[in-house]
Amino acid sequence: MPAGPLDLYRTRVEPQWIDYNGHMNLAYYVLVFDKATDALLDRLGLGEAYRRASDHSTFVLEAHLTYEREVKEGAGLRVTTQLIDADEKRLHFFHRMYDAGSGDQVATNELLSLHVALAAPRAVPFPPEGQAAIAALLADHRDLPRPAQLGHVIGIRRK
Repeated sequence: MPAGPLDLYRTRVEPQWIDYNGHMNLAYYVLVFDKATDALLDRLGLGEAYRRASDHSTFVLEAHLTYEREVKEGAGLRVTTQLIDADEKRLHFFHRMYDAGSGDQVATNELLSLHVALAAPRAVPFPPEGQAAIAALLADHRDLPRPAQLGHVIGIRRK
């Protein structure tokens, strides 16, 4: 049986995250997903400590969010992460956000990121240790079901 998505990040909806509609503002969904991305990069040995030591980092090239349910102040949130694909310079991954109380999926975030040398800046291959960690996680996630929202195209559907 394949491993499941990583379960690396949890938080709670802060009062300042609530908008005038009484639920979490869309900017804070991005913040929560960004913190989950940090957790993924830390897990791969490519996070903040790696950036400080190597002057290399990752930049997001493309992001797509879907919102499925509103969350309110104080709600617990849990984010899982699935590595979809990777090559020598890029990571394609998918986050799912859940209401920790009900277990309902409330949002998703698909991301494509690029590894860069900050001094240039220019795209460069991941270091060997990073490539090994990515390959191991990709092998763990290769047989997981593909998320329904993966590759979703935005638009108005006409009849």
